[in-house]
Amino acid sequence: MTGTPTFALPGGFLGVTRREADPAIAIAGIPLDIGTTNRPGARFGPDAIRRASKMLVDGDHPVARRAVTAGLSDVGDFEIALGDIPASLALIERQAAPFRHLITLGGDHSIALPLLRALAKRHGPVGLVHFDAHVDTWPDSFGQPYGHGSCFYHAILEGLVDPRRMIQIGIRSPVQREVMAWTLGQGVTVLSAQDVHEQGVAAVTARIRSVAGDAPAYLTFDIDALDPAFAPGTGTPEIGGLATWQAQALLRGLRGLSFVGMDMVEVAPAYDQAEITVLAAATLVYEYLALLQPEL
Repeated sequence: MTGTPTFALPGGFLGVTRREADPAIAIAGIPLDIGTTNRPGARFGPDAIRRASKMLVDGDHPVARRAVTAGLSDVGDFEIALGDIPASLALIERQAAPFRHLITLGGDHSIALPLLRALAKRHGPVGLVHFDAHVDTWPDSFGQPYGHGSCFYHAILEGLVDPRRMIQIGIRSPVQREVMAWTLGQGVTVLSAQDVHEQGVAAVTARIRSVAGDAPAYLTFDIDALDPAFAPGTGTPEIGGLATWQAQALLRGLRGLSFVGMDMVEVAPAYDQAEITVLAAATLVYEYLALLQPEL
């Protein structure tokens, strides 16, 4: 190996520090976690994911067989309105709007709503590939209309996503019967973690592809889709989740879908062990970047 050691690379994702005016792919951090309903701390996720990503730059992607940073700019962190969820959502939407293809490092899952608002103005209602332990279609979060458990309730009502092209993978938390009934009634496809374990990666990949279709789609990945054995550093861990190899294999099977953006959320480094959560998060973003590379 030659060049700068990985641990000494600059602080951008995958060591990228360039900030182009109109990048093909932009990575931004959104250190917002005031929408959490359990353990806080995801505001520290963006920096921790960036640091962990340095592990991934000492060679080409093992499947894509190339570097994945072509056209990539790390544009830093978005501004938020401290302590004010609606104002923060408005700020996030405004800052996300100019980017052609945006990957965001959260932050809690509340950030997905303004990101989808910005995206819908460019593409119309998009498909949604949603990895999570939770459906996030509660109508509110303990009386607060906006929070990390209600982002997709609002996204569906606002017509930002096409629920018939929306699939949730890894769901396994307690959920009220009426919330699940409403979600399914909108046309959303829900696959539990147990479904993934029993059906296998190939079958689940095929289901995701059939639901998402060929039109523009957005990928949203809550790190608690992974089992706490693989991702303890999150605010709302649920046992029985996906293994990192399953999540990685599922993402690798989605090449060719028309993804127009991604977020990685709910990484709370204070609860992590040996940086396994942040490494998993960074690697899954890395896998998404590999999907965007043209085939050799």
